[in-house]
Amino acid sequence: MNNFLFTQPFFKKNGKAVAIYFLVAIIFWFVFLVIIPQFYMLDLSFRTNVPPLARGGPEDYYTFEHYSHFIFGSKTATDAFNFVDLGVFGRTIFVSMLVTIANLLFCYPIAFYIAKIANPSTARLLIVSLIIPFWINELLRSFALRILFANEGVINNFLTGVGILDQGILFITYDIGLYTGLIYAYILLMMFPLYNAIESLDINQIEAAKDLGSSSFRTHWRIVIPHAKPGIVSGCTMVFMLTVGALATPVVLSSPNTLWFPQLIYQWFNMNDNWSRGSAYSIILLIVSVIFVLTMMRIFKVRIGEIIK
Repeated sequence: MNNFLFTQPFFKKNGKAVAIYFLVAIIFWFVFLVIIPQFYMLDLSFRTNVPPLARGGPEDYYTFEHYSHFIFGSKTATDAFNFVDLGVFGRTIFVSMLVTIANLLFCYPIAFYIAKIANPSTARLLIVSLIIPFWINELLRSFALRILFANEGVINNFLTGVGILDQGILFITYDIGLYTGLIYAYILLMMFPLYNAIESLDINQIEAAKDLGSSSFRTHWRIVIPHAKPGIVSGCTMVFMLTVGALATPVVLSSPNTLWFPQLIYQWFNMNDNWSRGSAYSIILLIVSVIFVLTMMRIFKVRIGEIIK
C-alpha cells in the first residue's frame, strides 16, 4: 500500500489533488495556528487585564500600560526605569547572540568537513551521530546536562576524584551549564543549513584557489563563506530565535539568581495571571526576533527566498 502511494503513476494521476491538500494544510496551519494567535496576542497586549467574562465591559479598554510597565515599571516605583525587566531582557538578547556566534564557530568547521573532506561513509556516520542524541526530548537532555554540571555532578566528582581539582567548579552557579546547554540544544539547526549550503559548492573552486596559492583562511573567507551565506543566515536566525525564546533549558540549567526573559513571560501568564502583560512582553520579544532576522539579511545581503531554499 505504501509503495503504491509513492509510485510515480499515483502522483501523475492525483498530483493536483495532493498539491491542493498540502496547500490547504499549510494555509490552515499558518492562518489558524500562527497568524490568528499572534493577532489575538497583539490585541490582548493593549487591553487591561480583566477576567474573560469582563471582556467588552467598562473595565476593558485599550491602553499602553503593559508596554509602559516594561520600560518604566509600575506607577508606584521609585526608579526612573524598570531596571529588573530591562536587565533580564538585555541579558537574554546579549547571551542569545553569543550563543548564536558560538554555535556558528563550532558548527562551521564540522559542516565543512562533512560536506567536502569526509568520504561518504564517514559523512553518513557523523550525520547519524549528530542526529541520534536529538531523538531524546529537549527537557530530558537538559536534565542530563544538569547531572553532568551539578556541584556534585559527574564532571566535578571526576575532577576532584582523580585529584585534578581540590574543589569542584560551580558550573550551574556561574551559568556555564546554561550556556553549554543552549549551544547544544540547537546545534543541528546551525549544522544542517551550513552543511546544505557548503555541500552545493563546486569543489573545483576550492582546488583552483589552492593551486593559485591561496591560504586556507583566504579560501574560506573569499570562496566558501560567501557561497554559504544563505546557510549562515538561516542557521543564525533559527538558533537565535529559539535561544531567545527558550524556556526548558534555562529553567533546568540556570542558577537561582539567573532569570531568562521567557521565564518572565511565563510568570506573567501563569503565576501572576496577567495575560495582557504577558502578551505585551511576548510581542516585544517577537519584534526583536524579527529585527534580528532583517538585520542578518541586510548584513549578508541575502533574500528570504535564498534562506528558505
